Amino acid sequence: MVTVRQLIACGTLATTSAPVSPAYSPTNSHLTGGFAGGQAQYARVPFADVGPIKIESDLSDEQVLFLSDILPTGYMGAEMCDIRSSDVVAVWGAGPVGQFAMDSARLLGAAKVIAIDKEPYRLALAERAGHVPVNFEEVDVRSRLLELTGGRGPDKCIDAVGLEATHGSAHIAAYDRVKQAVRSETDRPHALRQAILSCRSGGVVSVIGVYGGLLDKFPAGAWMNRSLTLRTGQCHVQRYLKPLLQRIERGELDPTRIITHTLPLEEAHRGFEMFKNKQDNCEKVVLKP
Repeated sequence: MVTVRQLIACGTLATTSAPVSPAYSPTNSHLTGGFAGGQAQYARVPFADVGPIKIESDLSDEQVLFLSDILPTGYMGAEMCDIRSSDVVAVWGAGPVGQFAMDSARLLGAAKVIAIDKEPYRLALAERAGHVPVNFEEVDVRSRLLELTGGRGPDKCIDAVGLEATHGSAHIAAYDRVKQAVRSETDRPHALRQAILSCRSGGVVSVIGVYGGLLDKFPAGAWMNRSLTLRTGQCHVQRYLKPLLQRIERGELDPTRIITHTLPLEEAHRGFEMFKNKQDNCEKVVLKP
């Protein structure tokens, strides 16, 4: 029988008779060499004799489950920032990956970590973990970040949102929606624009949010003239598996803090619905076979 511990590096794990529709993950699409059926009834495991790692400690499945993707992604986002002990790090997106990016930034020595989102329950989750919440529907993000950093701006910025970003200003949000509708752009880069414009001169903007096509109004002038370093890329999961496992074993990271719902596999549809529509304060669903 295949278990989570055997396939921890493989993402989608179990088989099910539930009518889960086949789908393609944005990060594993044909653009980057994806495999069909990432959310289907059966999991395809390429290089199963190479990719997985064996969990030999007494950690629970929940403690190690997110090593398969989102924990390494969040950690890589923080690592690309070259964090120093005096740094203020701002993270756009307080979803699961954003939460792990915040935790990783603090683990790597950041003096302050700021969480930017619009969902109160996500911001509350970040605040309980010791991060500073900023609701972009209630305040102007750049102005608030200047207040929190003595007028300088964050030293390092992490975009953990990607191409489906929304904006607190209705007319700005509508602009990119219209551009998408007429096929003039594919991605809504609100978070990326804001990160570039908010980051202090000479800072680093780390992008782990998914982008798949073309975007408009990219602030290239601010990026170039203020000497910003822009770093991005698909997560190198294999590189981080063992180091992050060791950090979990030492108690330096608690991946289980983002789990808000545990459901049987037969209720996967309900889990997807809750997460998609942000119902019942749903941050992360774990499905149990």
